[in-house]
Amino acid sequence: MEQRLHRIVVATGGRGLVDISREVCGWCAAQGIDTGLLTLWCRHTSASLLVQENASPEMRIDLEAFLARLVPDGDAARYRHADEGPDDMPAHIRAALTQTQLSIPVQEGRPVLGTWQGIYLYEHRTRPHRRELVLHLLGSARAG
Repeated sequence: MEQRLHRIVVATGGRGLVDISREVCGWCAAQGIDTGLLTLWCRHTSASLLVQENASPEMRIDLEAFLARLVPDGDAARYRHADEGPDDMPAHIRAALTQTQLSIPVQEGRPVLGTWQGIYLYEHRTRPHRRELVLHLLGSARAG
């Protein structure tokens, strides 16, 4: 069994989904591990990780519209925590409702994703941020 650890920084443009599939899959393929498990960890409390459809841009719009209705910004009557502005507590709630960690099987050196699946960082703050993700790959090395 071998393991690899890597950190990536993702610059976001503010609230929304950032497709990180290419960078994650490229790093994974370069590690020489054939079969294993990839864990992705988001080191933030106001951003999260998702595996979601990557074919239709409307999916991102609809998901954001749903969360905006479910967890509105600036509801001072509902939220006490607003240290960093009206999107502060809503960003934490959105992260709590989604995921800050993903585990994806690896086969033939690549994460096993479905045809229409992509890996996304979901920025929940309205301002741009730099988010750090930790990738941990554990598995068996390629033969030869």
